[in-house]
Amino acid sequence: MGHVGVGLKNREEFEIMDHSKFRWVCLSIALPLALLLSFCLPAVVSAQVVGATISGTVTDTSGSKMPGTAIVVTNVGTGIMTNVVTQGEGAFTVPNLQPGNYEISASAKGFSTLVRRGITLTVGQELILNLSLQVGSVNEQVTVTAEAPTVNLANATISGVIENRTVQELPLNGRSWTDLAVLQPGVHQSQNQPPITASDRVKRGLGLELTISGARPQQNNYLLDGVNINDYANAGPGSVLGGNLGTDAVAEFAVLTTNYSAEYGRTSGGVITATTKSGTNDFHGSAYEFFRNAALDAANFFDNANGNPKPPFRQNQFGASAGGPIKKDNTFIFGDYEGVRRTLGLTTISNVPSTDALNGLLTSEFANDQFPSNCIATAVPHQCQVTIDPNTLKFLNTGLMPKQTSPYVPGDNSAQFFFTQLQRTAENFFIIRADHTFSAKD
Repeated sequence: MGHVGVGLKNREEFEIMDHSKFRWVCLSIALPLALLLSFCLPAVVSAQVVGATISGTVTDTSGSKMPGTAIVVTNVGTGIMTNVVTQGEGAFTVPNLQPGNYEISASAKGFSTLVRRGITLTVGQELILNLSLQVGSVNEQVTVTAEAPTVNLANATISGVIENRTVQELPLNGRSWTDLAVLQPGVHQSQNQPPITASDRVKRGLGLELTISGARPQQNNYLLDGVNINDYANAGPGSVLGGNLGTDAVAEFAVLTTNYSAEYGRTSGGVITATTKSGTNDFHGSAYEFFRNAALDAANFFDNANGNPKPPFRQNQFGASAGGPIKKDNTFIFGDYEGVRRTLGLTTISNVPSTDALNGLLTSEFANDQFPSNCIATAVPHQCQVTIDPNTLKFLNTGLMPKQTSPYVPGDNSAQFFFTQLQRTAENFFIIRADHTFSAKD
């Protein structure tokens, strides 16, 4: 199956076209690229990192191996079928399967056709499924509806899968899908991560810092549809707000913590591998908006201590996604858009001359109150009065010099000025994915 994904982030405009034009433009771009990639890239790369694999052995009721058995694996959502034939020892392998719900059938001359339903494959899963055929007519069908084995018999990888329902329904502040990785054992968020506005954060990457099985955050590998998306610091990916938009575009992702196989590479820590949604034979779409406001928040410590009003805060996070068939059982398309508009007020503290200092009343800085000649001692201990230069006084009278807003402290030459700094952020994200099946083998 060919796959092409295009992503766009941060202050880019997204223009909606009418459905038919949008569909054919995407198809005209996606199909040539998918065809090129299918010839240039080995299929095993996608199968090992993103696609799931079903393998097993077919036997009869006596346990004898059955070579030449026809195996058909069908994706329930798309109707796409993959055909293979068991080899000399009755073994078969079906790689590069998109995560989703499947059914598998096995048929051979002189035996009833076995249909196994209720198989759910996850991203990068290697499922071993052994089948047993009964003597009978090929037209006779034995249907088994049961979940696939949950014990991993293929390898010793320790991992966990964050399924689509979890991604969509768990509340996420900022809707960053990588935050859900902390649900897995052995995955912890770095406790010394600086704020997103700190200069040190730029050196360490903007995304969430995760330590997996005790490794450093820069030792992890992030994959989206098999493509590395580590940020410039080789840390977790993140936008200017520190998150990863496109939650509605992520079908599911797996967190590999220990003993994963060598094909993942690029890391001595953990692997977070995600796959995006694809279109199916049924049209599905969604739209949403999440809203936040300062009226719902409590004031911080400094605002409470100084009687300042709560800084303004307003955030709108909205988007829509849709997917469906371009040609049923053959060509599919999926698209997702998400935007963030945020205005955040930050309480900022700056040191300014105190009210006394602006009036020329200074605290003595000399031992034993040895004031200079231009400073006249007052009746208040450790204070003296100076005459302000007329030119300086003109500047002070313009109001350009901020006045202290912290509580008045007599005799202090400096004070604190509290003010609200507005931080405005706009982010846009979209992804378009097209899938096309050329044949049952590609």
